[in-house]
Amino acid sequence: MQTYYFDMKDGVPVRDKSGLELVSDGAAIAHSKVLADKVRKENPEGNSDLRIVVIDESGREIHREQVYARNV
Repeated sequence: MQTYYFDMKDGVPVRDKSGLELVSDGAAIAHSKVLADKVRKENPEGNSDLRIVVIDESGREIHREQVYARNV
């Protein structure tokens, strides 16, 4: 098991200090998608720049999950 951190970022990051132990990078990415869906449900009119950045325990970024669709 490895610890993953799920930072919220829309300019200035909000750091996840506790992290979550998961079995793989894939499980961490899946969890970031669940978190993004939860944020969308709680605040449907959110910031289009908001992302969940997944960091592994070595400090390496493994994924960025866009929370809201970008308006282009």
